[in-house]
Amino acid sequence: MKTALVIMAAGLGTRFGGGVKQLTPVGVSGEIIMDYSIHDAIEAGFNEIIFVIRRDIEDEFRAAIGDRIAEECAGLGVDVHCAFQEIDDLPDGFTPPDGRTKPWGTVQAVLVARELISGPFCVINADDYYGKTAFRETFEFLNSEPESALPELCVAGYILGNTLSKSGGVTRGICCADETGHLTDIRETRHVILTDEGPEADGVRLDPSSLVSMNLWGIPRQFLDILQNGFVEFLKKEEKDPLRCEFLLPEYINELLHDSLIRVKVLSTPDHWFGMTYREDTPGVVAAFREFSESGYYSTPLFSDLIPEVAEEE
Repeated sequence: MKTALVIMAAGLGTRFGGGVKQLTPVGVSGEIIMDYSIHDAIEAGFNEIIFVIRRDIEDEFRAAIGDRIAEECAGLGVDVHCAFQEIDDLPDGFTPPDGRTKPWGTVQAVLVARELISGPFCVINADDYYGKTAFRETFEFLNSEPESALPELCVAGYILGNTLSKSGGVTRGICCADETGHLTDIRETRHVILTDEGPEADGVRLDPSSLVSMNLWGIPRQFLDILQNGFVEFLKKEEKDPLRCEFLLPEYINELLHDSLIRVKVLSTPDHWFGMTYREDTPGVVAAFREFSESGYYSTPLFSDLIPEVAEEE
């Protein structure tokens, strides 16, 4: 049984000003953000990588990362696969409406990888840096004994003040948890900006120490059946815009949470998030990874510290 890292890399990156932002070099040797997530996941114990991409970026993606990562992983016991998110990849009995041009959201992105997933898995965005702590704690959670009969998920909880862009507004899922550290609600909060007084959204001050989700989820394999059933029910709904609607993983998890059908553990992490929501974010991200390399937090080449040491012959 594998513990997989599922990387959602099918996004268009419209706010990035064109191009495929997931492939922008940020490391001292040309590494992209995905490289660091893959490194940290393998270091934590994950042994399968599944990229969810679009067919129209396949060649560029494989040239920039897919083939290279497969080669890096060949000697590490880590399998690498691609799954393709297409508009017409729908449950039996459904077809996309005429005029629809975009896939169906992050639930569909996970489901297109269903046949490749054999065990528990972690889902992340391709263009976010999550840090080592979240992968380590998520792996430990996924490979521990469940505490209840309900499906048990986990979500990495980041300090809001560690996740903001200086270049513009962002959307953050503010996590509310009970005294045991289990999620009770996710409040999707849009237009979060950083002001001189701290973070705020639409003029409302926010607690910078609040925990927020950056869409790093740890999920047991049995939850895929729940996602599939939920996707079918979503497609049946008539009160939706057939050309633009999306079925989003955080929203569906929150719905199941409020119906007491799942449990979600919030794994608090002190790490700083880095991302490139806006092109202006790039220089700061590049500087941060340069510092990581110079301090020895990451090795150069990046994956060299994961290669098993071979004992010298006497």
